[in-house]
Amino acid sequence: MKFDNLIIGGGLAGLVCGIRLAEAGQRCAIISRGQSALHFSSGSLDLLAELPDGSPVNFPLQALEALKQQAPEHPYSLMGADNVSRYAADSEALLARCNITLQGSYQQNHQRITPLGTQRATWLSPEEIPTAPLPWKHITVVGIAGFLDFQPELVAGSLAENNIAVQTAELTLPALDTLRNNPSEFRAANIARLLDMPEQQLLLIKELKALANKTDALFLPACLGSHDEKIWQTISRELPCQLRLLPTLPPSVLGMRMYHQLHRRFQQLKGIMMPGDAVLNTKMGQNNVSAIFTRNHAEIPLRATSYILASGSFFSNGLEAKFSGIREPIFGLDIRGPLLREEWCKEDFFCPQPYLQAGVGIDEYFHPTLAGQRIENLYAIGSVLAGFDPLQQGCGAGVSMTGALHVAQQILDSKGAGA
Repeated sequence: MKFDNLIIGGGLAGLVCGIRLAEAGQRCAIISRGQSALHFSSGSLDLLAELPDGSPVNFPLQALEALKQQAPEHPYSLMGADNVSRYAADSEALLARCNITLQGSYQQNHQRITPLGTQRATWLSPEEIPTAPLPWKHITVVGIAGFLDFQPELVAGSLAENNIAVQTAELTLPALDTLRNNPSEFRAANIARLLDMPEQQLLLIKELKALANKTDALFLPACLGSHDEKIWQTISRELPCQLRLLPTLPPSVLGMRMYHQLHRRFQQLKGIMMPGDAVLNTKMGQNNVSAIFTRNHAEIPLRATSYILASGSFFSNGLEAKFSGIREPIFGLDIRGPLLREEWCKEDFFCPQPYLQAGVGIDEYFHPTLAGQRIENLYAIGSVLAGFDPLQQGCGAGVSMTGALHVAQQILDSKGAGA
């Protein structure tokens, strides 16, 4: 089987790269082992929230020079500030083409309200997520009876510290009783499947109206709109006050919805998804990948002009931590990171952990190396890369998206496919 591009990994980086290449008429396939990390995300996307020295970032583009000084191997530093700016803007345009409606801009971070009621700097957020400064004086945080993945009292306690009058309430919704009987099934995604039904939305609106008379806004756990953000808008229009949603513990409805929208766009562009598959073997020759072999295709080689590794970090098994060291399991690529096992972690759990910056080393073109030799037709993108801490620096989505577009543009330029 022959393609223009083969992408290993169906998360944010892999999908964005595949969409951009497919938009230019390239024949692309994505090999995906299982659920994307997007299923476990908040639905918000970070660009750069903090420098390695702990300095907060309000204007990401203005902080890139300082980032380069502090972290010369950060993917942004390798890519260059002009490219980061260009591809951040292109990322917003691509998301819009996928019918993903978000608030925010790469020019300046905003403060979103987290599931604990605190504030976190970020780049883009779903429209239903409340952002600071909050314009309401009275807020009611509404939980769902028996739903343990969202604690309204914790949210209310944090919001009250900002001189906001906050109260809590609870929805019962008898239709959820079946899910309540099995705590392992009483999760946001399952609740959303039920509440997405039109007849259940009418009952939900009725209960919310009873809570909406003496408040300026209702905050609910994000258990609405698995595939359609308009459900939130429809319910909100029926209420006498504002309605906003807060992410819950994974699986995340907002993250799942973003994944489905990206996935749908890729398939609309004739991209080929190979779900539930995994690369078992690779064939190399003259510093190039010549073929890969996967579990589902047995001995049938998959060939492409370009290969893109977007397999994720430890969470997605794109990286493995062994007693002998950290390794990239598909190609055995060269790794940058702490060599000694005792250097992987710090005793203080809340400190930035060194292992998070371990990953595949790349050059400015995002080519990795194998035994010190650059692989000319292989690129690496996303959280498999070395040189950044997505948690401490708040840049995981930005690295994934801008890097994906950076690689896609190089591939298109090399094939004369244009911008």
